[in-house]
Amino acid sequence: MSALAGLRIIELADCVAGEYCGKLLADFGAEIIKVEAPGAGSRTRALAPILADGADGSALFAYLNTNKRSVVVDTTSPAGVEALDKLIASADAVVGDRATARAERHPSVVFCSISPFGDDAPDEYRNAKSINVFHASGWGYHTPSHPDPAKPPLRGPGRFLTDYEAGLEAALCVAASLFGRLHSGHGEVIDVSAQAVLVSRADCILGRFVTGEVTAEGLRDDYDQAGPASFFPCADGHVYLYVTSRSHWLGVKELLDHPKWLEAFDDDWLEFSVTPEKVAAFRQGFATWVRGLSKDSASDQAQRLGVPLVPVNEPADLHGLPQYLHRGFFQRVHHPVLGDAAYPTVPYALSGSPARIVRAAPGLGEHTDAVLAGLDTPRSRPTVRSPQLKAPRDSRGGPLEGVRVVELTKVWAGPYAGKLLAMLGAEVIKVETAASPEEMRSYGGTDINHAPFFLSINPEILSVDLDIKSDEGMARLRELIARSDIVVNNLRPGAMERQGLGYRDLARLKPDIVSVSIKMWGNDGPSGHQTGYAPCFAALAGLASLVGYPGGPPLGSSMRYGDSTVGAAAAYAAVVALLHRELSGAGQFVDVSAVETLSTMIGDCLLEQSLTGQRLAPQGNRHPDMCPHGCYPCADGAWIAIAVADDGEWRRLCDGLDAAGLARRYATAQQRHANADALDAELAGLTRGRDAEQLARCLRAVGVAACKSATAPEVIADQRLWDRELYRFVSDHREGQRPIVGPSWRMTRSAARIERGAPDLGEDDDYVLNKILTGDR
Repeated sequence: MSALAGLRIIELADCVAGEYCGKLLADFGAEIIKVEAPGAGSRTRALAPILADGADGSALFAYLNTNKRSVVVDTTSPAGVEALDKLIASADAVVGDRATARAERHPSVVFCSISPFGDDAPDEYRNAKSINVFHASGWGYHTPSHPDPAKPPLRGPGRFLTDYEAGLEAALCVAASLFGRLHSGHGEVIDVSAQAVLVSRADCILGRFVTGEVTAEGLRDDYDQAGPASFFPCADGHVYLYVTSRSHWLGVKELLDHPKWLEAFDDDWLEFSVTPEKVAAFRQGFATWVRGLSKDSASDQAQRLGVPLVPVNEPADLHGLPQYLHRGFFQRVHHPVLGDAAYPTVPYALSGSPARIVRAAPGLGEHTDAVLAGLDTPRSRPTVRSPQLKAPRDSRGGPLEGVRVVELTKVWAGPYAGKLLAMLGAEVIKVETAASPEEMRSYGGTDINHAPFFLSINPEILSVDLDIKSDEGMARLRELIARSDIVVNNLRPGAMERQGLGYRDLARLKPDIVSVSIKMWGNDGPSGHQTGYAPCFAALAGLASLVGYPGGPPLGSSMRYGDSTVGAAAAYAAVVALLHRELSGAGQFVDVSAVETLSTMIGDCLLEQSLTGQRLAPQGNRHPDMCPHGCYPCADGAWIAIAVADDGEWRRLCDGLDAAGLARRYATAQQRHANADALDAELAGLTRGRDAEQLARCLRAVGVAACKSATAPEVIADQRLWDRELYRFVSDHREGQRPIVGPSWRMTRSAARIERGAPDLGEDDDYVLNKILTGDR
């Protein structure tokens, strides 16, 4: 049985974010009915790469719309309006830009709107493109890491990272709201801002800045981490090295066979004495060592010594990776127009209800007659087979209220998954021990209860102090699991099994448990032993190879990008498995691969490479559908992100810049694309002396997509984000209240209350040990 079989979702979206949300739900068997306009259909049918004539020639549309059905409805006619209303009345959920306007007529349906800056943003932001949102969120200004300040910030990997992140968040909210609807019968109205989603992915960094515990300088390296992390050329490509600790350094010394030049470095220099001079000296020496080696040989040697060195994979490399072959990440699909190709699937393997691509993307209106003819036949609604909502200690509301999660996680990806579940109303209990506290409690604070990293990621989390190395502690943990719904861990491969907490062990404690495992490569496979961190995931996943300037080496996205995205994917998979349990009564094992998660953020690029066989390389800020499309210098070292989609927008841009001659010289899209370098240089000359924020406002006022590339202080000061309550105040045990980065979404009917800051270690021992374990909760 597919996880979401029996659920019907109407997709009104014709943008990448909305279609990606629908795709994620369709992956697990939800019936997705895509409503398209007569004639051209969805806008994404016309977006590059176009590999064949007609409405079915876009590889992007082919990627985003597998497993869906297409219905053409003319909503300008009375008959079309009536048909659409019947479709919505038959549905469990509706996804699309401003779809929430129809919510009052259908109170039992879940409505989700996804837009660049939220439903209540001024109209001037409606035209924003992915690059604008990426830069408004702060990620653009800090991409790549260790930047050359004379060169423009970059858009990040692929063309649609912003849209995929927003679509993932929307799918999580829809799935959670469908869970709530099963129990309450009530619908929901969800408003997802793509900008807020991306900002929320930086909670670990911004959480320290917004409190003032760490000063944001407004520099392009504010998101970076001190140390020699970098890309290095080798005999057949590039490798990426990320070392941060004494243990890493000892491995590096052995890897390089203790050359004399390393004697200038103390063994603890990475932790206590990093300087630009030392970083430069190390990089020079390491580059000499690795230059003649193959990327796989160098990486294999390093990994055997516990050194996080990984090959930088290009999209073409992924198809032959033994790990991806082992996990079946790619699936061959036949498209009636584009032919056979390897489609990327999902980064989470569900043991009981795995995702499958069962149909290629539909032709325009392919299912119109069949779907509309069935609207007068009553549809049986899915019902709960395994109701077991638990009374929480504090009723906070939210679609996941009554769900209990046991969190055995550390650092960022695992705790971020727990944070999202808690912000949707679940009761999330972090299991720790005073003898070995969660690692983030050790970073940057005065003590384990006041570490800024930990406080940023763990609001509304409960903490219980259990020493699971003792028989008594393990017995109590097992009792807690037996009274819970979901267990999340991101421990090293084999750690749960060695402690008797593997999925089979957990299923004996509670047969319908949902066990979620987050690992670098997933829970098994030939590469499962390797070690790495988020920038390593990006290098392995194909993202890093796509970020850089044309003709140059890979530079990668911000080194901080990745962990939180993996956590969001794990949270989504957990809720899907929970929904499946409600509908079927069966629990299952959810195996999340961090590397595969990041590959899905360039899924359309992977399909394009499979269909065309062409090598994909760094393109700077170039875009096949838009020109100009880039980041241009302004006064005082600021930058502005501008995207032009058609000739009308081009003329309005030139009017805003008082550049009539420029408008005439590059009047057509063909001329602009053919002369992109010259055009960018001329635009840079026109923007260089202007105030970035004033210019962006001027251009938006005339219908041009433009945003200032926001620094970290500007992201924190963004009034739109405060108004949306992305930033909000929670309790603080020492200072009364502290600001945090909260949820990116708004829910109208059943939003979870978020008031409690991160817990002291063991703060909730009494509740867990004397209430939950005694059966009072």
